[in-house]
Amino acid sequence: MAGLQDGNVNESPAPSRSGFRLPIASVISLPDGSVRYGGRVAAGSVRAGDAMRLLPSGVQTRVATVLLEGNPVEEAWAGTGIELVLADVVAAQRGDVLATADAPPEVADQFEVSLLWLGANPMTPGRQYLMKLACHEVTATITAIKHREDPATGAPLAARTLKSGDTATVKLATNIPMVFEPASVSRILGEFTLADRVTGDTVGTGSIDFALRRASNIHWQALELDKARRAQLKGQRPRCIWFTGLSGSGKSTIANLLEKRLYAEGKHTYLLDGDNVRHGLNRDLGFTEADRVENIRRVGEVARLMVDAGLIVLVSFISPFRSERRMARDLFAEGEFVEVYVDTPIEECERRDVKGLYAKARKGELKNFTGIDSPYEAPESPQVHIRAAIDAPDLCVENILRALDQP
Repeated sequence: MAGLQDGNVNESPAPSRSGFRLPIASVISLPDGSVRYGGRVAAGSVRAGDAMRLLPSGVQTRVATVLLEGNPVEEAWAGTGIELVLADVVAAQRGDVLATADAPPEVADQFEVSLLWLGANPMTPGRQYLMKLACHEVTATITAIKHREDPATGAPLAARTLKSGDTATVKLATNIPMVFEPASVSRILGEFTLADRVTGDTVGTGSIDFALRRASNIHWQALELDKARRAQLKGQRPRCIWFTGLSGSGKSTIANLLEKRLYAEGKHTYLLDGDNVRHGLNRDLGFTEADRVENIRRVGEVARLMVDAGLIVLVSFISPFRSERRMARDLFAEGEFVEVYVDTPIEECERRDVKGLYAKARKGELKNFTGIDSPYEAPESPQVHIRAAIDAPDLCVENILRALDQP
């Protein structure tokens, strides 16, 4: 199931133009106002005059000229690198697909796929990866593992994570709709790779089996009141202030003091605290890596809704993994997400630990405890870096308020 890169595979010429597919690799605007849409033909053939549909937008047009190495040709087949000049200038970008107008491929953002996991670290549902399909790169999340395959018999086995070499059937969601065809129909539009979003290393290859029905049944409902109008009513700039740090670092204390200051200034706020949320919304989650990922995913979505309501929301969660903090950040518009790293040495956190959690973790009585037997990945470039073992909580709050005042 090796993933395919742009134009690395030539398919046999098709006898019909009814299934033409061109993943767009380049869009070139020329001085005369014309635009050339380039790529390698994935299937079918094309001639001047053919009716085309641009996906995912659905815009229809016709082919004016077919160019091979810059020269007009009568027809081009699958496997050929070409440029098209269209009858209309359409808003296209790399990763869009030009296809036969009356027989277009599918568009969806949720799929069932066959996946071969190659990453050194286990695959955890809920974590985000970079998905490369034809000329397109998007953010993808494996939402659930349907089953993994027994390597000896191929029989389906239950699984919560995947280790390197595992083959599985999983459900996958992308952050934007993808133009695709099942891999059984088109390898180019059906096979993909997954890469780590931080390192760029390939961690998996897969093939799309089919789109999930809910991908086409659920549509975004446009609303007349938006975030800007809600914020205007409250007279404030909505933000998500995300506190991260070890247990006992002082996150909740500082977040609570900050909310009191903002409230005194007439701001509309809400504080989401890690322990409190686990009493309700996330009471079904434990502390495995998979559960921690889902914990942050849910809280990030709740915080996004609160910011959309015009609130200043303070989130106080250990949130130990960089990938999940990045996932949370990506939910917000530029400037809405403020990461506050409450940097306190683990020795000080243990000294402050009135609940005795660190002592239990050291004795092996408390599993998957961050900083002991579960890792904490410190932020690399937080907007606010607080050293809570040195500075008093009130001074930490002042530092955050100064950062919030910056444009």
